[in-house]
Amino acid sequence: MITPQLNSYWRRFFKFDWKFGLFLILLVCIPRFVLVLLANQTGNYAAIGTIMFISAAIPFIFLSRTSLSSIGICGTKKFKALFIAFVSGIILSLFLYYIGTVLFGNTYQNWYVYIGKSYNIPEVISPEAKMTMFIIMATVGMIFSPIGEELYFRGIVHGSFAQSLGDKKASYVDSAAFAITHIAHFGLVFVNGTWDFYFLPTLLWVAGMFFTSVVFFKMKQLSGSLLGAILCHAGFNLGMIYSIFYLL
Repeated sequence: MITPQLNSYWRRFFKFDWKFGLFLILLVCIPRFVLVLLANQTGNYAAIGTIMFISAAIPFIFLSRTSLSSIGICGTKKFKALFIAFVSGIILSLFLYYIGTVLFGNTYQNWYVYIGKSYNIPEVISPEAKMTMFIIMATVGMIFSPIGEELYFRGIVHGSFAQSLGDKKASYVDSAAFAITHIAHFGLVFVNGTWDFYFLPTLLWVAGMFFTSVVFFKMKQLSGSLLGAILCHAGFNLGMIYSIFYLL
């Protein structure tokens, strides 16, 4: 396998190692964290789409063209692995739904209840309109964040840390970054005009996101491509959105 390299321009400033990976985490995750918190407060999530686009573009900006396949940006013929990845993502999301509902019911301490608040589902809505809204939200959720986050976290961030730490430890690092970043989505919450922090629910949410992220990486390994991680992530988002629309 080709050892990934930064393109000739960026090699003047960085080596493709853990320091570069840390730079990428600071470059993207901190602004994203702040923007998500602001979006939760204002209800305007347009900037999040921009963050996902930037995240997806970063490997193409920094890596040489011949290095893209070495971080998983390539095709695969392991179709069974891709199917397993997608189904695994759905199962993971339904498991998190079950844990959140058993422990916290229909309160904002349930991560899916709080995340679902941002979907603005009308209390009175016809089944047909609800289905249309679900299809739109699910389609968007299965495309943008899976592609953006997996190219970024399981792609270039993982690859940079793997150069220094190896795949196993690198997967823990990119999973930790992924999980902590998602505290902005649930943990630090904006409810009834005030900010709050749910300590125990946040710990469980972060643990769930960490474990889920590790599974995303395992699906990348199983399929031999980031397509495995992307489809697992897409399945997770589908299950989460279904839970929000139809199970809560």
